[in-house]
Amino acid sequence: MSDLESRFETAVRDVQQLPERPGNETLLRLYALYKQARHGDVSGRRPGMTNFVGRAKYDAWKGLKDISKDKAMLDYIDQVESLKG
Repeated sequence: MSDLESRFETAVRDVQQLPERPGNETLLRLYALYKQARHGDVSGRRPGMTNFVGRAKYDAWKGLKDISKDKAMLDYIDQVESLKG
């Protein structure tokens, strides 16, 4: 495991220990960065109109199209660090 991957895994664990729950926009950003870091560009069909949460998650992830996995990991780490204060 590379140093970046190790730091990413630590940030993934740290986000569960935040003293305060982040807002929905921040949670969507974290979700999208995590998915981009783990799986790359979004795949599959966009959820239907009545699946508001699934659609928001899909759109957030799609917004990171073409960002490298390493960049997504770094952005995720930075976002978690800023939330930790």
